[in-house]
Amino acid sequence: MVTGYPRFFIHKSIQALSTDIVAKYCRPGESGMPSAMLFPTKRTAQRCVDFIRERAEPFTVTELSILRLVLDPTKEFAEPLRTISPSISAVIFPERLFPIAKQYWQHSGAGVSSRRAEFCHGLFRDDLLVLDDRPPSPRPPQLNKLRRGPKRYQRTASIDETKGAGTNGRPSPPAEELADDLESSRFLEERFGRNLDVSLVENAKSAIRRRIAGVLTTDLDLASKSLPVMESNARGVSNLQEHDIYLTPCGMNAIFTTHQALLKARKPEKSINFGFPYVDTLKILQKFGPGAIFYGHGSSADLDDLEARLKAGERFLGLFCEFPGNPLLSCPDLIRIRQLADTYDFAVVVDETVGNFVNVNVLPFADVVVSSLTKIFSGDCNVMGGSLILNPSGRYYSALKAAMGEGVFEDTYWAEDVVFMERNSRDFVTRIDRVNANAEAICAVLEAHPLVSKVYYPKCNESRSNYEACRLPKGGYGGLLSCTLETQAHAIAFHDALETAKGPSLGTNFTLTSPYVILAHYHELDWVAGYGVDPSLIRISVGLENNLSELFAKALKAAEAVQ
Repeated sequence: MVTGYPRFFIHKSIQALSTDIVAKYCRPGESGMPSAMLFPTKRTAQRCVDFIRERAEPFTVTELSILRLVLDPTKEFAEPLRTISPSISAVIFPERLFPIAKQYWQHSGAGVSSRRAEFCHGLFRDDLLVLDDRPPSPRPPQLNKLRRGPKRYQRTASIDETKGAGTNGRPSPPAEELADDLESSRFLEERFGRNLDVSLVENAKSAIRRRIAGVLTTDLDLASKSLPVMESNARGVSNLQEHDIYLTPCGMNAIFTTHQALLKARKPEKSINFGFPYVDTLKILQKFGPGAIFYGHGSSADLDDLEARLKAGERFLGLFCEFPGNPLLSCPDLIRIRQLADTYDFAVVVDETVGNFVNVNVLPFADVVVSSLTKIFSGDCNVMGGSLILNPSGRYYSALKAAMGEGVFEDTYWAEDVVFMERNSRDFVTRIDRVNANAEAICAVLEAHPLVSKVYYPKCNESRSNYEACRLPKGGYGGLLSCTLETQAHAIAFHDALETAKGPSLGTNFTLTSPYVILAHYHELDWVAGYGVDPSLIRISVGLENNLSELFAKALKAAEAVQ
């Protein structure tokens, strides 16, 4: 694989800016030319440095540093640039420490987005992004306004227009004209036939939060319409307010931030990872605190064992689980978990990415609900995002709220990413309805075929009653399912014949099929098999296509031909 999901493969635009920063500001050290990893703030960069120092050889930590790049304070800038506050904090480290730095990047999800990197790279090339500790230089008397800037701010035309063209296809005006006309740099981008003023980014964030709360389900023009009032019983809890919903750069960063908030708000203790997890959730709990105990089956027997530990006096920071889990789509018993949490004083954190908040409502059972907006909430697979919701009725609400306000949470969600996420999510509810129907149809095809040994889907799993306890009246069973076939040869034939896109993500508007276990757990196949996860499992993220049942029936025919 030469590229992939941005937490696993650092985007080439980010790599390009890293290379140029190193070339301009760094000299070779004892270990050769250093490398850089880019973060949006100095605080997030410092956490990376601390992570590396804890794991690197002592003699290398002296070669760690942070370079913070900000808008040149000697120049005046158009209001949009000041509003979005473009900045980069580069962690500089010896190249041999890249594997350690990459762990932090992957687990925390705190790195810069590709759009931020591209935007800041334009400023960097134009000498408008400088070290924040550079001594102020005398301002040239003739330089009173911005003469140059990133290309997308040098015209009011769509970012999709022909490169170099201005409004109505005319060439972009010279920089001198732009400096005299700040109006030309007012717009972040143009799409769907209308401009979006940068000043509306905060409204876009508000719209996203209210969609997450379930009070905004229709399209709206952010420039002309007021947003719906938050209802007192949104998400099934009283007094949920918009400020209880936090937006993060990606879903994993929502989990990371929640864990950091719990460590700050409560006495640090081990956490519980309940149910077979997505790769990085367990890594976060293991590497960024006192550690974790792992209940990979997420079964009633596991809850019995946990309860015995609690009765014996063990105490925990919080229990982290997915609803449903990925890739087995089983659901933990949130009712019993909530009862144990109330009795033995631990927080409950539920990742609802796969279930999603159109189908299920898990907030009444949780202290914090996290989700990856990158998936079906966006659907277009062109932007990342995450969210976390603090339950205002939760025991730890006040302590978590205080921790979030004391530096655990920073609003680093890049303005352009917000714009795309808000627009992508406008038809979220209608897309979910269609995906639910498609997934149920595929499930029926798979269950009826004799070569399919097992289908994993909330509707047909043994844990269905746990799902039903949280399913909304109009909710379906989601757009993710997995299956195993009689033999590995059958699975290979089925996968290769299936005429869908092949890839390891989920929640796209088109169907994605992948040998998920091989991709996600290639070096630990025996370990995952111990938790009932077949290495030949095929995971299917269902999209919006019309002919999916036919495609799956055709692929099963190919499996039948295997001798």
